[in-house]
Amino acid sequence: MRIGVLMGGISTERDVSLETGKAIVNNINKKKYEVVPIIIDKKEDVLSKCNNIDFAFLALHGKFGEDGSVQKILEVLNIPYSGCNALSSSICMDKDIAKKIMVSQSIKTPKWISIKSVNDIDYDYIKKMKYPIFIKPNSGGSSVATFLVEKEENVKKAVETVLLYDKIAIIEEYIKGDEITCPILNGKVLPILAIKPKGKFFDLKSKYTDSEAYEYVVNFNENMQKKIETIALNAYDSLRCSVYARVDMIIKDGESYVLEVNTLPGMTKNSLFPKSCNSINIDFSTLLDLIIEYSLKEKR
Repeated sequence: MRIGVLMGGISTERDVSLETGKAIVNNINKKKYEVVPIIIDKKEDVLSKCNNIDFAFLALHGKFGEDGSVQKILEVLNIPYSGCNALSSSICMDKDIAKKIMVSQSIKTPKWISIKSVNDIDYDYIKKMKYPIFIKPNSGGSSVATFLVEKEENVKKAVETVLLYDKIAIIEEYIKGDEITCPILNGKVLPILAIKPKGKFFDLKSKYTDSEAYEYVVNFNENMQKKIETIALNAYDSLRCSVYARVDMIIKDGESYVLEVNTLPGMTKNSLFPKSCNSINIDFSTLLDLIIEYSLKEKR
């Protein structure tokens, strides 16, 4: 089977995507697959560079990678691809829509508002959420252009910066608690990881730099473990995810708040999903094998 690893892309997360793609190419089973690195520099490259592959392993992040666009093109080309389908990808990429769906399913998520202009900033509502708050792109990832804002006078500038990256800015409640992530593979929750960043939150530097965050498998008491896993699976199912995804949460006073669901989790040496798998003796190469296997099954 000839597998193309799609990486790069046109989003602000291009560099992260290239690292993910490189890691996948280096670790995929060469005895089992013929591997072709495919660097995407513009949208048209998906059409021109994917003609001779049997399967697309998506190492793309951000817009035109996680938002369903590439998935739709590959479906038209009748090329099976890794991970969630176009619908799920587009839903999860839109934080505002994803959070609305989760709320409709009684899944707790931090309070938020979405705005398209600095004129839409609702300072009264923000005061009710209480500072600090997060301000970030609605359709971004890897914590690019994400700000922890502690004072009202800094809100406008943060929103202006975010709107340079996205048409919609999310202003979100900051919940001070324990950050965890729940990797899900083929409908099963893998070992949960606790995240302890050196900085104030799990930002871009923490995610992709060695020694900037402490990440480890965490076990809760039986009732809490079951509760967290149930919430993670509810979010995964409600947002129509399949094959694999990662559900990020904050735990505070015994309550679980879903921050977001990542449909194309990072796959570098610092990434959370491989770390979780490694704790149960699923090495990186085996994980990639399983993603391909489950993706093919799902697409058929």
